Amino acid sequence: MSYCAYVKSLTEADNLHKIYHDQHYGFPIREDDGALFGRLLLEINQAGLSWELMLRKEAHFRQAYAQFSVAKVAAFDAADEARLLADAGIVRNRLKVAAAIYNAKVILQLQQSHGSFEQWILAHHPLPKEQWVKLFKQHFKFMGGEIVGEFLMSIGILPGAHQPNCPVYAQVLAAKPAWAEHT
Repeated sequence: MSYCAYVKSLTEADNLHKIYHDQHYGFPIREDDGALFGRLLLEINQAGLSWELMLRKEAHFRQAYAQFSVAKVAAFDAADEARLLADAGIVRNRLKVAAAIYNAKVILQLQQSHGSFEQWILAHHPLPKEQWVKLFKQHFKFMGGEIVGEFLMSIGILPGAHQPNCPVYAQVLAAKPAWAEHT
């Protein structure tokens, strides 16, 4: 079942998915490396868990990880790592916490070399998913095909976030995602 069909089947009480689907998923994130980092962090933490859990914990992740400030997270030390591992409001996985801090440091380097994380991504666009996975694995920690694919689809780099018959599909196209430039 596609995410669009899944969201359509939900009741009004299940609005976390609907809000994410209708307002965020597949829409380009431009000129906001903190938002890109936050989305990557959530995708990494979702591995082995449900996306609903990430949506429920997103505000706490944002608080725990310095409002997704790349520079602040890159400066986290052992005390910050211990604080995160003790924080029941986020996913307390040592590998995922270490990856978040490491990946923030990588993004700082990419900002230095390319101007921004977004510009680094766009400099490699378009690539097929397999090459994106290789590229992300070369630079970042805790990367796999699902994490990279969902991250890039969620920010409008790869197609597939919405079905063409989904009402949100036209809105995503109007936002000019990178994948639409090459179709």
